[in-house]
Amino acid sequence: MNPIEQQLKGGHPNSLGNTVAVVEKVLSDNSLFDLLFNCYFSSDEVVRLRTSNAMKRIAKENKSLLTPYIDRFLTEIASIQQASTQWTLAQLFDMLEKEMSQEQKEQARVILANNLEHHTDWIVLNQTMATLGKWAKKDLKLKAWIIPHLERLSLDERKSVSNRARKMLLLLKHK
Repeated sequence: MNPIEQQLKGGHPNSLGNTVAVVEKVLSDNSLFDLLFNCYFSSDEVVRLRTSNAMKRIAKENKSLLTPYIDRFLTEIASIQQASTQWTLAQLFDMLEKEMSQEQKEQARVILANNLEHHTDWIVLNQTMATLGKWAKKDLKLKAWIIPHLERLSLDERKSVSNRARKMLLLLKHK
């Protein structure tokens, strides 16, 4: 078994477990990044959750480690049907926007738009609105597309979702 995967296993499912230690190890030895990335393919949902958390932490410290993997995030990781993976992708796409080609950005927009239309997880919706809302400030086509979705989500019974949608609508309608 992958030694990084082994470190991410166990403990309470809602805890970080050894995620911070794994991040520190990968940041001090970049050759371990591929082992961490491959933890996305673990059969253990908790390992995949912690892998996503580790990716965000690494992106904040050294996003150049993730840059060669952008295409794999857009294809292989985007196809993982787990909420934590999808909300992390929204955050990673935002962090990696400047490193992405125009084609990669468009692919990211398609993934996020699909999540905004079809996902029901409140964190996925909030993180996706945050990224797409930010991008829509500079993209009139995206802005026109997202406004009806934000209007729909502004009526969501979950306060965090409806509040985020209303804030995004205010930002976009006054720009």
